[in-house]
Amino acid sequence: MNKEIIIRGEDLKKVYKDGDREVLALSGVNISIRRGEYLAIIGPSGAGKSTLVHILGGLDYPTEGEVFFEEKNLKELKSKEIFLLRNRKVGFVFQFYHLIKELTVLENIYLPYLLKRGSFREAKREAKNLAEKLGLAERLNFYPAQLSGGEQQRVAIARALINKPLVVFCDEPTGNLDRDSSENVRSILKDLNEEEGVTIVLVTHNFELAKEASRVLNIKEGRIIS
Repeated sequence: MNKEIIIRGEDLKKVYKDGDREVLALSGVNISIRRGEYLAIIGPSGAGKSTLVHILGGLDYPTEGEVFFEEKNLKELKSKEIFLLRNRKVGFVFQFYHLIKELTVLENIYLPYLLKRGSFREAKREAKNLAEKLGLAERLNFYPAQLSGGEQQRVAIARALINKPLVVFCDEPTGNLDRDSSENVRSILKDLNEEEGVTIVLVTHNFELAKEASRVLNIKEGRIIS
């Protein structure tokens, strides 16, 4: 039985302004993502991969076209509704970890939980559980500057998972990591998908990472070519 489609993009076009020049980042992209899928998006730099996942995750809007998240048209949602959707149903992991340097590992992980008005006690408990699963139990009181790149990325993954999202978007999550740390992230993403059923949408140049996906899309010049 086919799993339900949770995200759908129809005729997505994105144009950026660069002075007087227009840059076409996406050109008529149609895409559907099913619950529990592991989707990898590959292609050369500047092909539109990151733009696509930002639009699908509600971080940006298309110039033309529409995105449906669980059949809700994102264009029709108010700013607060978009924020709540991203906070409760979407997780993001980026190449640059975007941790808050003034917060500890524990605080960085549980912050999204507090933003959805969860209790402080529950936030700490959930954050500690995730930290233990990701091998960060001994780093809870460390600050980002005291961590390796691989550890920082694991904190970012834990933060993305704290609210039990339907889908996690990963934009070059191993781009700044050494081989061993990259392998660790690869294993984490695979386990999240296979053992916990988390939907993963991965942008990567790493073909070893892409091979873990159940489906691979190749983007070139703003279009899906295969």
